Amino acid sequence: MLQNQIAIVTGASRGIGREIAVKLAEQGMKLTIVGSSSQILKTAEELKEMGFPDINPIQADVSKEEDMESVVNKTIEVYGAVDLLVNNAGVGFFKLTEQVTLEEWKKVFEVNVQGVFLATKAVLPHMKERRTGTIITISSDVARYTIPNGAAYTATKYAVQGFSGSVAQEVREYGIRVGTINPGMVDTYFAESTQGLPEKKDWLKVEDIANAVVYMASAPKHMLIDEIVIHPFAQQYPIA
Repeated sequence: MLQNQIAIVTGASRGIGREIAVKLAEQGMKLTIVGSSSQILKTAEELKEMGFPDINPIQADVSKEEDMESVVNKTIEVYGAVDLLVNNAGVGFFKLTEQVTLEEWKKVFEVNVQGVFLATKAVLPHMKERRTGTIITISSDVARYTIPNGAAYTATKYAVQGFSGSVAQEVREYGIRVGTINPGMVDTYFAESTQGLPEKKDWLKVEDIANAVVYMASAPKHMLIDEIVIHPFAQQYPIA
């Protein structure tokens, strides 16, 4: 169903974003992958070596409006359209609220919230004109409850959840679907951690989240999946 469709994936240099790109490419999609550093170019080469030729890497800052407008415009120039936007770029840290600097607070909101807003804003006119499209944002299970030492990060995910819900109502008349995927603990590089640590062996894997993206994006046109929440059995969490 996704064969020959075009996707933009942000935060695709490594971790969840890279695996999302792999899974979408396996479905036959043509991809623009976006990363904040030159690592995105290396990732693109790796994907091409895996047998996926239609990979268009762009180094860009999701928190800058001109960057995200350029990403969408360049994707349309290369592939002719955008069928799917995956807002995956995100940052996070965990510390007591009084220890959070204003610069850290601003940074996490600029990437996690402003980045989602700017990418979505940039792609919407094109999707509205075509009267089709899907926007998926990788959020977090903390968009449903709160945790200690995570006030800034949790606040961004509540914001993303509210933003996505409002946008979904705005664009449904154009045939555009908007949803979020809210993972619990995932074995990745999040918060400057290391992927593959022994203590993470029972956590979700990056392919679990990527498979959820494929499922949501592949839903038949008459079906709208508003939200997917995924936890590992090993995680204890409050019942919302």
